[in-house]
Amino acid sequence: MTIPFEPVIFGVTINVHMVLEYLAFFVAFRYYLWLRKWSSDGISNRNRLSIILGATAGAFLGSRLIGFLENPLIRLNTNNLVQLLNTKSIMGGLFGGLIGVEISKKIINEKQSSGDLFTFPLIVGIFIGRVGCFLSGTKEFTYGKETGFITGMDLGDGLRRHPTSLYEIIFLILLFIFLKRISFYTKKESGLLFKVFMISYFGFRFLIEFLKPNVFFVLGLSSIQWLCILCWMYYVPTLKQIIKNAYQKIYLLRLHN
Repeated sequence: MTIPFEPVIFGVTINVHMVLEYLAFFVAFRYYLWLRKWSSDGISNRNRLSIILGATAGAFLGSRLIGFLENPLIRLNTNNLVQLLNTKSIMGGLFGGLIGVEISKKIINEKQSSGDLFTFPLIVGIFIGRVGCFLSGTKEFTYGKETGFITGMDLGDGLRRHPTSLYEIIFLILLFIFLKRISFYTKKESGLLFKVFMISYFGFRFLIEFLKPNVFFVLGLSSIQWLCILCWMYYVPTLKQIIKNAYQKIYLLRLHN
């Protein structure tokens, strides 16, 4: 198999990335419905629908905005405008969706945390989408810089590059396993599982951006990295609580020993 992977079926070249992108949405939503069916969700159907609509609107706007901010200096003409409208960023989608949910909850006066049920479906959806990115090679701007490291791969332009999509796929598998392991403990605080996911994923993306050939920087950091910092600032109270709990557990273990 060569990358970009573009199979031809009945004379038609299949856009694997687009197919897997739609599959990601379908599988993630079905997984969410299955989880909700077997969980004790304290949020009413009406409020949950409002939250999903808020998340969808926020994700759509956020994904396009961050997609544009990755290269805001592009010359605006008819062709580039169409390209910009189709440019999406999962990071912008996640953070935009988070803001959309918070605004929706304010409007409907919903106090309960709503993110935990979305956590594992989101990971599965991103995983499927990243498989599509990897198979698209250099046709999607998710590839890495040139490298002489052992993991370097030819992603379609004849150069050995960091397969950053593949790195992310491996990270998502490990994150899924880790969150499954701690999900029992996070049930004590509604919404904590989703917060840990966001902190972990945005932390990973901040680091992986150093391996990508970004073209636009502010103070040496890409638009995605600034978004990661913004996300971490948003979750500062959660980070403080996690660090405090970890310190208390270490202290108790020392006392017992």
